[in-house]
Amino acid sequence: MSTEQKKKSVVREYAEAIGIAILLALFIRTFVVQAFKIPSGSMLPTLQIGDHLLVNKFIYGIRLPFAGTVLVPIKEPKRGDIIVFRFPRDRSTDYIKRVIGLPGDKLEIRDKTLLINDSPIDDPHAHFTSAQVLPGDISPKDNLGPIVVPPDKYFVMGDNRDNSSDSRFWGFVDDADILGKAMIIYWSWDIDEPLLSVDRFASIRWDRLGDIIR
Repeated sequence: MSTEQKKKSVVREYAEAIGIAILLALFIRTFVVQAFKIPSGSMLPTLQIGDHLLVNKFIYGIRLPFAGTVLVPIKEPKRGDIIVFRFPRDRSTDYIKRVIGLPGDKLEIRDKTLLINDSPIDDPHAHFTSAQVLPGDISPKDNLGPIVVPPDKYFVMGDNRDNSSDSRFWGFVDDADILGKAMIIYWSWDIDEPLLSVDRFASIRWDRLGDIIR
């Protein structure tokens, strides 16, 4: 084999290895796990701005890319799960919220108290920053419904109930738009610190690394 042929062979091997690596990365991101960064405080105190998460994409079944149709069902989202999904008003944007209402649930909010099927539920993750209660004709934030969650839809809310844009304001999440369940915090730091700042390293939240998300 000539020197030129050897060079072509080496280039081909590298190209094949890179191609396989790219395909594996795309497969993993599409069907297995995806990284997600918390950009806002809507899930405080459970999730903080600057938390970086891994999202389990196969826990709710293997789905057809883009369409979201379930090809291989595994399990369905349950109340209390923190999910990542395509925002209904802009499907190019991913949101993260907690599942509150399941398909068929009758849901109501009375003066910040959550009722499912006419009964107040244990809502340990709810966090309120204001004692003010707004009437339902002014805002659905503190008083809403009753409403019934349609088939194949979910009602989601942020844990930071007084500062969250969620199903109270823009409606239900379609099952086909659910991307996965938030699984673990793999990195966390204060994003307000400049990237090259000495304080950036000091802002790393070491105690949050590896936390299982509940």
